Amino acid sequence: MSKKAKHHAGDDGPKTRMKRQVYEDEMRRLHGELVAMQEWVKTTGAKICVVFEGRDTAGKGGTIKRITERVSPRVFRVVALPTPTEREKSQMYAQRYMAHYPAAGEVVIFDRSWYNRAGVEHVMGFCKPEETERFLETVPAWEKAMTDSGILLLKYWLEVSPDEQTRRLQSRIDDPRKVWKLTDMDLKSYSHWYDYSRARDAMLAATDTAWAPWFIAGADDKKRARLNIITHLLSQVPYEPLKPRTINLPKRQGPKGYRDPGLPLRRIPTPFGEL
Repeated sequence: MSKKAKHHAGDDGPKTRMKRQVYEDEMRRLHGELVAMQEWVKTTGAKICVVFEGRDTAGKGGTIKRITERVSPRVFRVVALPTPTEREKSQMYAQRYMAHYPAAGEVVIFDRSWYNRAGVEHVMGFCKPEETERFLETVPAWEKAMTDSGILLLKYWLEVSPDEQTRRLQSRIDDPRKVWKLTDMDLKSYSHWYDYSRARDAMLAATDTAWAPWFIAGADDKKRARLNIITHLLSQVPYEPLKPRTINLPKRQGPKGYRDPGLPLRRIPTPFGEL
């Protein structure tokens, strides 16, 4: 990893919220490192798979958005699968996920993943207990096959406290900009805090392996969590920093007789004015 990608903040877990300007300055630096990582992935043909799991409202989507907002969607691909179809339910469980694994030169980010089988499906009764047990028994070998094929697999669990989860869910209820984030499943899951805790513990115990370990991120402070996760992700990829380039814009062509034809175009209203 580039020396520039090392996190400058202390590791003592400060109690105050990070200031917006400090956060944006750090994020700008990390975005540059993500671009450098992207170019390394493209050049080397690396295959990277990143899994984000965690409790409802833990900040998975926001973290993924900050990772991907300054890089190419042709390299960084986000996978957030919907409820399986009847056909997919009849397939081998791993099948619908395997179709989305990265090819050479790709970074695939799963916004929730095959670990649904150990989490929401188990807690909410969408699968049989023996199906979860079989999943937990087989997934380490499944992930070993992934890493043996050359995929760098990174698994993140975002942890949020019960009080913070309540605050964030209430914010979704009260804020019309966020109400779309509140699902019926969020409400059903809210009362099952300790069922999810037991499911998480069983999942971590069974699937934290040398070839595909879990990395836990405290996410009560979203800004710090995003910076910490991106910094860690960069530390796991042996990319090289971008070499500075001198780029000069070419001379723009002359009009060669071009004139504005004065077409009767429909222009948008400008209630905020225009330059």
